[in-house]
Amino acid sequence: MSGETDLELMRAALDEARIAAERGEVPVGAVVAHEGRIIARGHNRTLKDNDPTAHAEMVVLRAAAKALGNYRLNGVEVYVTVEPCAMCAGALVQARASRLIYGCAEPKGGAVRSCFQVLDHPSVNHRVEVTSGVLAEECARELQSFFALRR
Repeated sequence: MSGETDLELMRAALDEARIAAERGEVPVGAVVAHEGRIIARGHNRTLKDNDPTAHAEMVVLRAAAKALGNYRLNGVEVYVTVEPCAMCAGALVQARASRLIYGCAEPKGGAVRSCFQVLDHPSVNHRVEVTSGVLAEECARELQSFFALRR
């Protein structure tokens, strides 16, 4: 997709992150695009669902699989405001996502570039194209604002 489309879709993910923050969840939002249109939207729901796996990426991958009627998500692009953790990076591989676009780095647990490089491991049987830093400052600001209120 074009750089302008990446910005537009990351803004949609940021909208989801804001919804999460309003609900007391860590503000991470995500959207999945297929053939240029959003097919799934979501945000962190770990508290609401009482589910440690209900990260924004997992929520949207599940919704996208339902929307497409297939657990293989060939051709989808996943937009997420924060660098995915190891669980979510692994799920992107399992889903066969074509591309990951994320906002800010996660220095304490990011598994794409920061702490681990799950998607680049030579044994992984699927390659996900990665674009990082899209609206990174805005994405980081959402997290910083959320945690500042809790201190």
